[in-house]
Amino acid sequence: MTCNCRFCGNQLKYTFIDLGISPIANDYLSPPHLHQAEKFYPLHTYICEKCLLVQLEEFESPNHIFGDGDYAYFSSYSDSWLKHAKAYTELIVKKFDFNSHIEVIEIASNDGYLLQYFQDKGISVLGIEPAANTAQVAIEKGIPTITEFFGTEVAQELAAQKKQADLLIGNNVLAHVPELNDFITGLKILLKPNGILTMEFPHLLQLIDQNQFDTIYHEHFSYFSFLCVENIFAAHNLTLFDVEELPTHGGSLRIYGKHNNAELPNISERVSQLKAKEIAAGLDRLETYITFGEKVKQTKLKLINFLVTAKQQNKSIVAYGAPAKGNTLLNYCGINKDFIDYTVDRNPYKQGLFLPGTHIPIFHPEKIRETKPDYVLILPWNIKEEIMEQMKFISEWGGQFIVPIPEVKVYPSPSKLLSYAHNGGE
Repeated sequence: MTCNCRFCGNQLKYTFIDLGISPIANDYLSPPHLHQAEKFYPLHTYICEKCLLVQLEEFESPNHIFGDGDYAYFSSYSDSWLKHAKAYTELIVKKFDFNSHIEVIEIASNDGYLLQYFQDKGISVLGIEPAANTAQVAIEKGIPTITEFFGTEVAQELAAQKKQADLLIGNNVLAHVPELNDFITGLKILLKPNGILTMEFPHLLQLIDQNQFDTIYHEHFSYFSFLCVENIFAAHNLTLFDVEELPTHGGSLRIYGKHNNAELPNISERVSQLKAKEIAAGLDRLETYITFGEKVKQTKLKLINFLVTAKQQNKSIVAYGAPAKGNTLLNYCGINKDFIDYTVDRNPYKQGLFLPGTHIPIFHPEKIRETKPDYVLILPWNIKEEIMEQMKFISEWGGQFIVPIPEVKVYPSPSKLLSYAHNGGE
């Protein structure tokens, strides 16, 4: 299939990684749907040789993924993510000397997990969230939220109502946007002349360095280096004046933007430092991207080999979490109920459902205490410390944690790390 770059329009010819076919990662199944046909789509990621944007084709519309009323991801069920959101609020208010007279707008505001902290400071907030069920939770918290997909049209409507942002936020949304140019045009319209925008997204450098291929799924249309994203924003007359490297999601960037004609803030040295770091890592060269696939294949083989060895030893294996990244991992590696008895998740909206493709059932975390498995495979490895602390009681029966990314490692306890070789031994 011929497809073109969603930013520059160049024809896409080069593969970044081909993960076969997979269902939509957040299309969890209810019991009546288990015996119905599932849709599987190519999970083939390309690299644009012209602008170096890593991207997927659009097979399902964002409306299907986010807007059908049963989107399963709620940010507030991660303690570490709430802590991150609160710390961001404190940082940004202090950094820019914001007071209660500013207007804060967040795009993809989910269940109000972040805006609640600004609201606690008496700051006016507005959320824009396409998923009706998560937006409703925010509204019930008292956080004003409109249920829309953000883009140029929504931005124009809000600007006409004199609703523009002194601080415009978009955490983990940029990757979810198929119409990238329309989205960033909307950002420019919604941002006040001297306003500041911040956006967070997984850093492509970390995806490559740490072998985080499972963060690729149909909900993520694009994957960004700083070199690439700076060019994209510059094409829309927005200047990125600062950047931070964050540990979240296995390694993310927080970019700070302003209108080109805004005198302040000044451009931070961190911008040139990160660009130099990415160039040193080869992110300005096509060759760096097209060799990634071999590393991923080796990880797949190691994980399957470990699980086969464990099952041959009559070990019981369950999983923790039902994240989208976990569904990419399981479907690409062909790991189903033959290996994993069940998974658990704190999110009650996922409990009682089944993972797409693999049909692994999802239970409340207490299920692990009841069945006492030998191994717990941590699917949201980016918050493994939080999970191991929650589930540390598995040490009572000698249970161990498996972390699959960047390579298979086993944690007998939160404080001790063992690495297992191909045969499953220490």
